[in-house]
Order: sequence, then C-alpha cells, then structure tokens
Amino acid sequence: MKIKMGQIQMHITDDKKANIQKADRLIDKVVKQGADIVVLPEMFNCPYTSSSFPKYAETEGGDTYQFLSEKAREKDIYLFGGSIPEKTMDNKIYNTCYVFDRTGNKIGKHRKTHLFDINIKGGQVFRESDTLSPGNDATVVETEFCKMGVMICYDIRFPEFARLMALKGAKVIIVPGAFNMTTGPAHWEILFRTRAVDNQVFTVGTSPARDVNGVYVSYANSIVVSPWGTVINRFDGEETVCVTEIDLDDVYNIRQQLPVLEQRRTDLY
Repeated sequence: MKIKMGQIQMHITDDKKANIQKADRLIDKVVKQGADIVVLPEMFNCPYTSSSFPKYAETEGGDTYQFLSEKAREKDIYLFGGSIPEKTMDNKIYNTCYVFDRTGNKIGKHRKTHLFDINIKGGQVFRESDTLSPGNDATVVETEFCKMGVMICYDIRFPEFARLMALKGAKVIIVPGAFNMTTGPAHWEILFRTRAVDNQVFTVGTSPARDVNGVYVSYANSIVVSPWGTVINRFDGEETVCVTEIDLDDVYNIRQQLPVLEQRRTDLY
C-alpha cells in the first residue's frame, strides 16, 4: 500500500493568527499535490522559546485545535498537527501533537515525553522543563493505512521509545521536530536513519523552516527515511512543502529479509 506523505516546513512568527493562516494556505498547497497525510512542524503556532509557551498555550478544543480539526475534514486528509503548547485545568503546559482523521475526528494526541533540557558547551542552552510538563505515553494511532507512532523532537533520541512503538504495531513514526544549528548538523539525519533501521519503519521528521534572525534558529532539513535506512527525501532550510510517496510493502519485505524484531533475545534484554 502506498501513501502520499505531505510535509510543511514553514517559517513561524510571533503572530499566532498569522501562523495559523500560513498553515492553512500551505495545507491547501500540499493537498493539491496529492497528500493523503499532512504533517506540520513542532510549535507551528508560536515561537520556540520557553517564555512563549505559557503565553500561547491553549486548552484542548481551542482555536488552533478547531482549525486543525476543520482543516482535516475540509481537505479529507489525516492531519498530524505538528505541536502546540497545550494548557490543562491544573495549570500544566504540554508540548502536544493532535492527530485528526479525514472526518476531523481526533484519533490521538502525543505529549512530548522527553523534555529538551540541554547545556552544550559552546552551543545551545535550553530548558523546556522551566515551563513544560512531560507526557507519559508512547503514542500510536490507527489510520486506514497502518498504525503510526508519534514523537516530538527530542523523543527520537531515546531508542527504547521508538522500539515500543514498533512493538505496538507502528510501521511509520511521525516526528514534528525543531533541532537547532548545533544538534541538527550533527545528529538529525543519523537519528532518523538509525530509528528507521532499528525498527524497520519509515521515519518522517517535519521541522520549521530556518530563520537566521529568529529567536530560535531551526536546522530545518525535514526528512523521510525508509525502513532500509535510505533517505528518500530531505529538504534544505527554506520554507517549502513537499509530498513523498512511501510504500508500506517495504516494511513487510525488509522485515521478512532481516527478521530482527522476531530475533530479539527477550530472555536476555
């Protein structure tokens, strides 16, 4: 079975309404190219700064949620809504990806489970935990094509997390992410290829476009990797949309040829 996977690598500003309007236009554009599934980038409706998350946060069912639901229904697509800051009644804030089916029905949501708290010598310093709370689920959603795992950015660094999704039946892992200019050149492609090979799944990473004058400079380079570890598509830093066709038969064929998931030594590890 083949899927046309649409990705939106967009510039993000401090104007939430403008960000949503741009996402609206770019979804229209990628759907015209035949996308069955559309994936937005991490924190697509607000700047990627800890101080922004509380200010832009919405409860589930808020304006951005409604936009995503209505857009999925209007365009008859599965929509992985990148991520947005979600606030709860107990005043917690999560980095959350909502997933909608072709009718606009929410079929799942993933709260970023591993928070991006780093201090790289001579590079990036960032602490998501200053404002965000961690999620607690390995999220796998059911689509008409197959089961798909959902991660957000830093989650992909944890091999056990991807393996758990594969064992729950995922054949594709969707990752809205925003690696920076320190970690991106070093690790972005390696991680997506490694998780794909480890678990014999497609990995799909969708990032914001790079704005060298922004408060957070994204590496961009949205990517699609096959279960053989081949980079099928990779963007550069510019704002763009693209549709990549993937064939789920590749998952079956590769797992037959190299049955590593079946050959795990669960008596040892």
